[in-house]
Amino acid sequence: MTSNNSTTTPSLEVAVVGGGVVGVMTALGLIRRGIKVTIYERSSNWHEISAGFAFTGVARECMQRLDPGILDVLGRISQKTDPNDSSTTYWNAYHPQTKQEAEDESTSLLFQLPGNKLAFWGCVRSQFLLGMVGLLPEGVAKFGKQLVSYDDNDEKEKVVLHFADGSTAEADVVLGCDGIHSTTRKTLLGAQHPATRPSYTHTVAYRTMLPIEAGIAALGEDKAKRACMHCGPNANMMSYPVMNGTLLNVAFFAHESSEFPDPEKMTAPGTREELERVVVGWGPHLVELTKLFPDNMVKWGIFDMDGNPAPTYARGRVCLAGDAAHASSPFQGVGACIGVEDALVLCEALAAVQASDNSYGDGGNHNQREAIEHALQAYSLARIDRGQWVVRSSRELGEIYQWRYGPTGRDAERSKLKLERASRTVWDYDVEKIVTEIRAAAA
Repeated sequence: MTSNNSTTTPSLEVAVVGGGVVGVMTALGLIRRGIKVTIYERSSNWHEISAGFAFTGVARECMQRLDPGILDVLGRISQKTDPNDSSTTYWNAYHPQTKQEAEDESTSLLFQLPGNKLAFWGCVRSQFLLGMVGLLPEGVAKFGKQLVSYDDNDEKEKVVLHFADGSTAEADVVLGCDGIHSTTRKTLLGAQHPATRPSYTHTVAYRTMLPIEAGIAALGEDKAKRACMHCGPNANMMSYPVMNGTLLNVAFFAHESSEFPDPEKMTAPGTREELERVVVGWGPHLVELTKLFPDNMVKWGIFDMDGNPAPTYARGRVCLAGDAAHASSPFQGVGACIGVEDALVLCEALAAVQASDNSYGDGGNHNQREAIEHALQAYSLARIDRGQWVVRSSRELGEIYQWRYGPTGRDAERSKLKLERASRTVWDYDVEKIVTEIRAAAA
């Protein structure tokens, strides 16, 4: 890891657009490498939904390399899977008619996949974000800064960012970590480019977190204390423990043929009555879970970048990371993990620029610009295939869980084989190799 604090080598100045998990994580990795960072966040304070998500062993290795403090934060708040008992089980949501049948593997279990190589640690998004924020130096984040556009051209020594409040800022590099509706992506690709607009998967989600005792009462102890997927025609339910096993993260997903009411917000009002209609005919243990949802709630439209993937993640001195580059549906469960990988590759690419000789003389700005552009292109080439793969794979897995994927249909063995291949692609990622390659490519 390189940290360059020499007074003869000025730091790169990097603007991170978006103060979510990937944005803050990337900022911490850059700061650890001696690079000056400013985070520009559109909200008035740190904001993240209180939903659960999980990180693989590969993602945690990336965190350790970014900044060991990140992994320390995750370790304090996460539910860690037991390497010897970490399988994910896949169940028929519709077959069991009694709770006893639902817990009988011989009648209700479709298949299970060992999870020891994925080694998920589950946590609450908002807690993880705030834990990482505590590692940031004071003054790094600027709030109320909604990006409108940026200028990146040869006439200007730096990239100029324009915000909705009329203010501007300058940076040597701009990293768009501003999510699925990324303004950075819109400016980078052009406002009319198809990839500026996410695609609706025609699936909605109803989410909540419950006390683990409530999950045990409904599902049984074995199911409540491990990752489970309940599958059926046009709907599925995912659950797994978080917060050191004190909470159960629950999400019901339902296919809808109609368009989503507000694609810009991706949320709409929902009710428990609406959710109860989704689970008509489901096993009683799952129907019981829906009774624990509030009467009125938010319904999430599931959008991704599958329909129109971005053709590049970098242009000039600007690039995209996380959901801004490859927003994914949640069905593979690794969208955030791929963003962590992005963060590490980006930090190593920019560290290579930072470590180079910046004593350019009269031609310095031109040479630095070329070095930055070269490093960001190396990042894009290193990440685009994996980013686009996970979006496509996750969309397909969602269709498998809802028995809408033609090649597998309702066949449990074919579904299991498809999931095994996808899981292997996630965990079979050599972090040391990609770090070595990006350092060489970006230099």
